Amino acid sequence: MTSFEPIATLAFRRASLCAGAAVILGTLLMANPAAAGDPRGVVELFTSQGCSSCPPADKLLGEFTKDPSLIALSLPIDYWDYLGWKDTLADSRFSARQKAYSAVRGDRDVYTPQVVVNGVRHVLGSDRKGIETAIEKSHGEHGIMSVPVKLSREGHYLNVSVAASAGHYAEVWICAVSKAVPITIGRGENSGHQIVYHNVVRNVLKVGDWDGTANTWSVPLENISREGVDAAVAYVQDGTRDRPGPMLGAAYTSLAN
Repeated sequence: MTSFEPIATLAFRRASLCAGAAVILGTLLMANPAAAGDPRGVVELFTSQGCSSCPPADKLLGEFTKDPSLIALSLPIDYWDYLGWKDTLADSRFSARQKAYSAVRGDRDVYTPQVVVNGVRHVLGSDRKGIETAIEKSHGEHGIMSVPVKLSREGHYLNVSVAASAGHYAEVWICAVSKAVPITIGRGENSGHQIVYHNVVRNVLKVGDWDGTANTWSVPLENISREGVDAAVAYVQDGTRDRPGPMLGAAYTSLAN
């Protein structure tokens, strides 16, 4: 004979299971802050409007910008400008940053499209699996993305807060970002194509040095603002501008009203 439990009893058991799952989830989130929304990776794409291999990487970066666990940035370089098209978004500081990463690694791997993950691993910018693997392998190494960072706008200021974390010394930077920039390319390898560049860094500013103690900085928006800027990123990175190391933490905020 088949026996049946009263509906009220079944409902009670289901409610108990749901409550138990909620408790377990809450415990996991407390044990792993990254699961609660802290980013696990900073993905920097070095790209160029004059590079025929870059559009797939630019598109892929746009997909990564939709992942709330990642901070994905486009850093257009200028060393391909001589090929017939001057990149309208390029900044020589980004070319220098890419070369600085290479110098720290001790190799000569400077190319486009190139992604640097969490300041320590480089991957072909159009290789989704390679980028995802680099994120997973780098997360947690050398304190990577272990420092909570908060970024918020209050009036005409951006406030950056970095939590305490012993044993670290790093630099704190803010990037002014344009979320989406469509560009029609007139000459060169991508002539006639319109490409949308995502989370394009338009300006960078060093906020200060961080010695491992909790600290907060306030930065006037006018110090980083440019036409088309509608978001900002703050990051804490080991090393210096000339010798960049592991990303220790980062945060993103929209500036759109």
